[in-house]
Amino acid sequence: MAIVRCNKCTLLAEQPEGLAGQSIACPKCGAQAAVYPTLFFIEKLLEKYFDAQRELIRLKSAATPEKAIEAKTSASTPAMAEIDLANTDFLANELQHGPIYDWFHKKQIKVQANLRSVDTSGFFDEVAEAIGEKLNVLKEVLERIRWSQQKEHTSATINLDKKSPEEAKAISAFCQQLYDFSFVAKCFHNKPENNVRLILQTAPAIRNFFNGEWLEWHALMTCLRYAKERNRRFSCTRGLNITLNNGDPYEIDVFMLIDGTTPICIECKSGEFRQNIDRYLALRKRLGIEGRQFVMCIAGLSDENAKAFTAMYDLTFTNERTLAERLTRLF
Repeated sequence: MAIVRCNKCTLLAEQPEGLAGQSIACPKCGAQAAVYPTLFFIEKLLEKYFDAQRELIRLKSAATPEKAIEAKTSASTPAMAEIDLANTDFLANELQHGPIYDWFHKKQIKVQANLRSVDTSGFFDEVAEAIGEKLNVLKEVLERIRWSQQKEHTSATINLDKKSPEEAKAISAFCQQLYDFSFVAKCFHNKPENNVRLILQTAPAIRNFFNGEWLEWHALMTCLRYAKERNRRFSCTRGLNITLNNGDPYEIDVFMLIDGTTPICIECKSGEFRQNIDRYLALRKRLGIEGRQFVMCIAGLSDENAKAFTAMYDLTFTNERTLAERLTRLF
């Protein structure tokens, strides 16, 4: 699709893609109006949005004399460099998702995004990154919590007597972090019995997190940090619902669009995944992307198996530890 923007009556409306680059009579007032390619129009809006953000930062900083020098530096710094990716709602808006919408629409695929799914001002991303960093040690904590949730138990107990001192320390610190960030209601460190008892939260968002969404958050943050390090322009989304033109629904766990042209699709699995391989192969073909751009991130998958599965299927298999390395081969 293309977009017509009337400067006289301010009409903004979709037009057939074949009219892009032409001038037509405004459907509302009849004045001549330009028709723009959708991606071009969104890119120009993004440029103006980022310029406005930088100007706002400059004006706020210049309001106090002691920040005048800092304001000059801020105004010349790219907006993304100023953002703390672990604590921002900067990405949770329609404008940021615009290029992704356009990419799918060109393929005649309907999309519906949850904008808040990339809001990192909560603690989901911090806990997810902590899990991804030490999954081999913390895996039992996740399994105990998930099992207790499924059985509708109110608590979970993590035994430490068979753990090394380093593992026990890491588990205790993680459980305390879960309490500090309200992922559990209470945390009891029982030194005589050498265990940690967690009183669980029942909020759906917390249950979903321990049921596998932690890996989505980990994958998202890995992509965001790498794109920022490379100073690449990107759009991102998590939990994107799409509907193919034959009516088949899919949910894409993490989707990145680099420089408006390079798509990266990441499916995250913290449990069994083999029965879904055919489904994801079909989705990759429908999206028209290469196997290296469709990443299956499997929690705890060995490096050897990741290499073997990648050789067997036209998909890229990786785990939570090697995802960042895989991205270096894509952009």
